[in-house]
Amino acid sequence: MSQKRRHFEMNWFPKHLLLYVFLISVNFYGQNATQKDSTSIVSFADKIIIKANLSTQTDTYILRTDNTVDLKVEPNNNYKLFLSLDYQFIGISLGFAPNFITDNQDDNLKGKSSFSDLQFRMFLGNWVQGIYYNKIKGYYIKNTHDFVDDWIKGEDPYIQIPNLKNVTWGMSTAYVFNPKFSYRNLVYQTEWQKKSAGSFVPILYYNYNNSGFTFLGSESEEKSFNIRLATNYYYTLVIKENWFISPYVSPSLGVRFVNDKSIINDIKSTEYKTLITRQLEGGLQLGFSSKRIIFGGSYNFSANWYNEDKNSNTENDRIYGILYFGYRFDTPKFIENSYNWLTNKF
Repeated sequence: MSQKRRHFEMNWFPKHLLLYVFLISVNFYGQNATQKDSTSIVSFADKIIIKANLSTQTDTYILRTDNTVDLKVEPNNNYKLFLSLDYQFIGISLGFAPNFITDNQDDNLKGKSSFSDLQFRMFLGNWVQGIYYNKIKGYYIKNTHDFVDDWIKGEDPYIQIPNLKNVTWGMSTAYVFNPKFSYRNLVYQTEWQKKSAGSFVPILYYNYNNSGFTFLGSESEEKSFNIRLATNYYYTLVIKENWFISPYVSPSLGVRFVNDKSIINDIKSTEYKTLITRQLEGGLQLGFSSKRIIFGGSYNFSANWYNEDKNSNTENDRIYGILYFGYRFDTPKFIENSYNWLTNKF
């Protein structure tokens, strides 16, 4: 089983190297922070920005073959909540599936699923560098009715694969070509776009994924390294200064290097594959920005697919929404003084 987003494993990074990169970033950011057009973009890097995102994005996978019924698998996480904090050139966010939302509570029918997501990002002039960790465990077969004749929706439990899991480590590197366009206004809300502008924002994703499960006496483990280049284009139309509408489109092409191990009927097998991945994303965002308050929402679609072999392919087609709300706080003096000490020293 594969997942849309894969992330490169970071275990080999020594701690002192991460510290070195951090200090270099402080110096780089300090030298480049003033290069943007201040009449088009207002920066709130000196504020602490706290934001909450509510997403309906789910990881549904469809295995299509020539000879059998499609297999549709997804986790029991209809809603995900992301809490983020940004200050100066760095940001961090934590995602989870809250149990207090009713649609995340039907474990008796779909089984229990867990979701955790951790993201770290750095803004270096026109560059945006991200590091990601994602883990999902517990899936169910969405089209159980295709496999159980007398199955009744809403009464009978779905076929469940509780120990199916996906663990992902990865990175992304983005570059914003137009200095009059604020990518941070759209994605992280750490800036305020004051004038309409658009830009190409190519993003290189490179990640490592480990997924596996045991089911009805069979075992499977798949390890893959994935690299994908997305050629994004964004445009922000500013309406009466505070409001904006922003469409985007993102076609991408990538490569997956797969090591697939399985045990079926006590027969072990190992297969190495190189697969071409294709993906198309897009959406429309409506938002509000002011000196303190930020909020908005977006409507998005995502379609990605790759051929497993001549007779089967895996697809992941989704339409989902995101709502967000945030507030820009004045930075406490001890944090501001610590940051200024770092920039002056390094």
